[in-house]
Amino acid sequence: MAEKEMSFLEHLEDLRWHLLRSIVAILIAAIAAFLAKNFVFDVLLFGPKKTDFLTYKLLCQASNLLGFDDSFCINELPFRIQSRTMAGQFSAHIWTSITLGFVVAFPYVIYQFGKFISPGLYNHEKRTVSGFISISSLLFFIGVLFGYYVVTPLSIRFLGTYTVSTEIFNDFDLSSYTALIRASVLASGLIFELPILVYFLTKVGLITPELMRNYRKIALVLVMFLSAVITPPDVASQIIVAIPVLILYELSIFISKRVVRNMNKKS
Repeated sequence: MAEKEMSFLEHLEDLRWHLLRSIVAILIAAIAAFLAKNFVFDVLLFGPKKTDFLTYKLLCQASNLLGFDDSFCINELPFRIQSRTMAGQFSAHIWTSITLGFVVAFPYVIYQFGKFISPGLYNHEKRTVSGFISISSLLFFIGVLFGYYVVTPLSIRFLGTYTVSTEIFNDFDLSSYTALIRASVLASGLIFELPILVYFLTKVGLITPELMRNYRKIALVLVMFLSAVITPPDVASQIIVAIPVLILYELSIFISKRVVRNMNKKS
């Protein structure tokens, strides 16, 4: 354990400095994203709006290889992005920069979290902190990429082409468009942290691998419901999103099993 016991107020003070460092790192990354306005908006944010986006190309090629029709191929996305408020573009610029700042600074934020909890760990547990930081960051970035290259284009493709009448033209507000991308990316990144969450919940005894196995069917229903919420209501999109989440759930069961086995060996 730690060589020196800290009082409650000292823990609060230590936590305050770790939070402050994390916020500063996010702000620095956000400022860099703010200055790179053209790349962030024209390339990253408006990339999924273009028909030559990588995901659309791959879906079209996959459908052709499997002998399907051209239903997954798109020639246009018939909608425009507009800003209807005075501060609309500036507000979108600010919030997008902050979101990107958080994504870029995520490993450092996790590092600060690890530094905060490390004084209360045993020596053998402290050696696992660096691995926790690496794995957590890797899972988060994989989730972010999944949200950007899978969830976002599927949502834009469906919502951007959906129409109830030819008399209506889709003019989406900039805040609505950027909010969709931010939510898809962040939600996917956090969902991919499931194995890390299961690891800690197993360590404190809140869940067990047997519990996760017994509730596998319920988890399947919840995953399909989650996929229906964050993706368009077509079966293909829901399956594409559900498969990785189910794999993460099975991986979490394996991790929980390993944690329990290691705890039993030490007891």
